[in-house]
Amino acid sequence: MERRLSSTPATELDKFIKNHLMPNPTFRTKVKAAINAISTFLIKNCFSDANQGEKVSKVVKGGSSGTDTELKGRSDAELVVFVKNLTSFEDQVKRWGEFIKEIEKQLRKLQHNKEFELKFEIKSEKWPDSLALNFKLSSPELQQEVVFDVLLADDFLDGVSTDGRPKPDIYKSLIQKCTSLGLEGEFSTCFSELQRNFVKDRPPKLKNLIRLVKHWYQLCKEKLRKPLPPQYALELLTVYAWEQGSGVTEFNTAQGFRTVLELVTKYRQLRIYWTKYYDFQDQDIANWLHRQLTRASPVILDPADPTRNVAGSNPVGWWLLAVEAVAWLDYSCVKNREKSQGCSWAVSPQVPVPPQQVNENQNLCLL
Repeated sequence: MERRLSSTPATELDKFIKNHLMPNPTFRTKVKAAINAISTFLIKNCFSDANQGEKVSKVVKGGSSGTDTELKGRSDAELVVFVKNLTSFEDQVKRWGEFIKEIEKQLRKLQHNKEFELKFEIKSEKWPDSLALNFKLSSPELQQEVVFDVLLADDFLDGVSTDGRPKPDIYKSLIQKCTSLGLEGEFSTCFSELQRNFVKDRPPKLKNLIRLVKHWYQLCKEKLRKPLPPQYALELLTVYAWEQGSGVTEFNTAQGFRTVLELVTKYRQLRIYWTKYYDFQDQDIANWLHRQLTRASPVILDPADPTRNVAGSNPVGWWLLAVEAVAWLDYSCVKNREKSQGCSWAVSPQVPVPPQQVNENQNLCLL
């Protein structure tokens, strides 16, 4: 597949995506029906025998399946189970194993009691103090499958947001807890619905560009056999490249792909964030953002969770990916005789950061 993509002319990238990367529509429809059934069952039955008052308030489909950027063949996704009436952020960490076991119990009941159009397989791995749980939906006939990691989240955002934007107090509380517990980014699943919507509402062609970048990332992963930066970082980098370089519904795919590759080569300069869900208006949040954005690059802040740097902490992985990106910049898939299709968008690897304003009357303990 590497040779197939690298030798594809830049003018035919859209055709390549359609023929090789787009998932089967029939399989997608069946997955949606299965997830709806699973979600409804979990909401109705989880914790029905408990007296503590916890309950599943909603189930959110995240990852590639939730954002409509899944790849043909095999995709990974997330099923985030939101639990209501937890007493604190710490409960999500301390009681992870307990809650995941309850979810697994209910999934196995559903597995035995309901006939799915797709093959439904559950897998759990026990850790010393926790449990990892996932399940696979597959269709041997269509040669398609998707693996869902089951994750847990505290539904503390319910009723505390305006127009889909959390109130500043939510982020201030999150920052204080993450700072005191040393768990930066550990509660990002609580924002999974916002993370999903951040990508899901984008134009279809941008989602296809994300598919192409993810496919390239998977090729690099198979070739290098080394830990690489999180795939989510590449997805956000693609969104950023499009926002800054194009921002229109229809654009040249080769230019977009080339721009992302060039940004990867500039990983030591990456400092990217968004202000869709949080910004610099509140002094405490602004102090925290300045602290995050002055750390060693690369920095790509989760658009919904300012405590999470999705670029990770793997400079060697970024270097390896950058070396691959340099090589790919000479391939025909991002080059063309026509100048308009052989160049990249003009995109800076850094978003300007507003000057820090210190208010002596504000509580600056977050720093």
